[in-house]
Amino acid sequence: MFLLVVIFVALLAFILGDAITNGRNLFGDHTKVAKIGGDKIDYLDYQRKREELNQQLEQARQQNPAQYANFDVQLLPQMALNQLISEKLVDNAVEKLGIPTSSTMLRQYLLESPQPTPEQMQIVRQLQAMNVNVTSMAQAHDIIFNPKRNNLTQAQVEPLQKAWLAIEADARKQMGRQSYVQLLAGTVQANDLDRQALYNDAVQLAQISLAYRPYGQLDEKKYPVSDAELKQAYDAEKNKFKVEEPTKAISFIAVNVTPSDADRAEATQLSVKAAQALKDSAANLSKDLRKEGLSVEKRSQRASDIPAGALRDFITSAPKDSVKVITESLRGFTVAKVGRKMVEVDSVQLNIVQVAGANLPAKVLARLNGGLAVDSVAKAFSPDSVMVQSEQWIALYNDKGKVEALQPSQLDSLKNAGGKFITLMSTGDGAVLAQLAKQGAAKEIYDYEVIQYDLHPSAVTVNNARTKLEKFLAANKTAANFAKNAEKEGYTVQEFELTQSSNAVPRMQGYNMYYPDSRQVVRWVMIDGKPGEVSGIYESKDAAAPALYVAAVNSEYKDYIPMTNKEVKTYLTEKVRRSKAGDEMMKQYQPKTGSMQTLASAMGVEPTEIDQFRFGMRSGVQDPAVVGQIAGSKPGQKVVLVKGDDGIYGYIVKGNSKDAAPFDAATYDQQFQQMFNPQFEQMIRGSKKFENNIYKFEAGE
Repeated sequence: MFLLVVIFVALLAFILGDAITNGRNLFGDHTKVAKIGGDKIDYLDYQRKREELNQQLEQARQQNPAQYANFDVQLLPQMALNQLISEKLVDNAVEKLGIPTSSTMLRQYLLESPQPTPEQMQIVRQLQAMNVNVTSMAQAHDIIFNPKRNNLTQAQVEPLQKAWLAIEADARKQMGRQSYVQLLAGTVQANDLDRQALYNDAVQLAQISLAYRPYGQLDEKKYPVSDAELKQAYDAEKNKFKVEEPTKAISFIAVNVTPSDADRAEATQLSVKAAQALKDSAANLSKDLRKEGLSVEKRSQRASDIPAGALRDFITSAPKDSVKVITESLRGFTVAKVGRKMVEVDSVQLNIVQVAGANLPAKVLARLNGGLAVDSVAKAFSPDSVMVQSEQWIALYNDKGKVEALQPSQLDSLKNAGGKFITLMSTGDGAVLAQLAKQGAAKEIYDYEVIQYDLHPSAVTVNNARTKLEKFLAANKTAANFAKNAEKEGYTVQEFELTQSSNAVPRMQGYNMYYPDSRQVVRWVMIDGKPGEVSGIYESKDAAAPALYVAAVNSEYKDYIPMTNKEVKTYLTEKVRRSKAGDEMMKQYQPKTGSMQTLASAMGVEPTEIDQFRFGMRSGVQDPAVVGQIAGSKPGQKVVLVKGDDGIYGYIVKGNSKDAAPFDAATYDQQFQQMFNPQFEQMIRGSKKFENNIYKFEAGE
């Protein structure tokens, strides 16, 4: 009976599990990273694109380490998704328009391009592995699609044929995209009327007198703003507050945990132990010190390459075997031990001859040492067998230290050869011959050992910070209390608006700088967080600078940011208050518009004479509406008073003239593009609804 029950339960679990899985497949999209219109971005495609970007980032870091050292990898997910969406939109447009890819275009792209694709080069390497010599893409194509003519079997080339056809399909897609983007860009071009209008705006001048009084800091009591006035202002500008994606406003606390006094005291004791270890023998660094993260680095550097300051002063002046704690700060410490001081050349100039073959190197070496000039080697022997590099400087030291470009025995042999060529290295297939032509200047070289310790908060310090934060959260379980009481406990609250497309929690508004590992906060906010709720504690995985994060959801909105939003309310309140002040000032100064001097005196300002007021340049007037009004006014003696968004303006247009600048079509083509700044992806996307689920895949549970 017991066995029957066990079997029944197991069978029921199997059936239920299968039903749940099928239900997900039928009714859910658990691999859908995003959706644009009716098109979905699948997780596998996203993963491949993400890996491509990872590889590109690694290459960029190798080529330019300084520029990409601080690149925030939390940007990569959205970058990958943006590329996939752009490709999907353009591919759909290409298919809809039926943009063709001719055989001639395909041939130029794949067979005649000076830069083969990485996939094409992979095919070339596979052919070379079959001992097939390939000198061009056209030859590679002929070999794999005419195997018998090239002494290959169909079975050998079939995988390469499939790979080439895949490359062709991708090439057609890429060319279709390029063609479509070029066509689309051509739809937003300036015509003759556009260029002439921009030119007229640039050269049309006005001579004006201007009196301007800014509103400045306005008294809230003098200019109160009612809810009805806010509502009216909100309705007038509601489209400014439209959101493209579901958005949640949050309060956010980041606790950056720093080393405690106890951590710093332990670091001081550790520096003493490290100095003693260097005095005794760095090679016998104890297990306990290694466990603390200490390790010894041995360096050989020119004096100029030793980091400037206390370290260089100590290494270049102290006696051999001296040990000193060089620096000790909140960041850690540096301990150094002085080694040998030597004088060596830091570079050599060589004449190098590479010779192919088993027997030819000996003949070339004999001729060179018999008086044959280096420049004549290629004439004396077949150019296919020899390659000459004359007067090549080889660095023996760089800013990092000693360079193992030449083995010590090779360098000694070159120095002892008396100016003759020697065999630097050889194999059965050839040899490298070299002659020492010159030596660089002798430099002082210093051997030394250094221990550098970076001080990080201990586990105890991090746990103490967590315990304190947990206590605060236990007493403030609502978003309102969270924001209200944080400052009393020493926490700084920041306010952000997060969407489905948020890469992480930003360090600063408007910048691509994010708190490390803060995407997990975005995930909680967008999936689980409800208005009024407070999250648990999330922790950054950055050991060097650990941080604790907590978020509270203040509100959420799907279509428009509401009038109650703090920033929106502040914006509208200030706008209404400025408008009220402007109305009052218009009544106050309108009777004073008999002359510019009378108006300026009443406003408490000095009038400004502007001889070249340009519509396109604003010329000292920031409010666009006021600029347009001045530029559209005819000359006269009447003083015009106008209310601007930033202050009250009084002006007289004394006359109009034109700049003598010549008309240049290219200049105004460029200005037209800058003015309209066409967003091509948005043009293709149109009104298609966008759904972004990337946060569900990037932060774990």
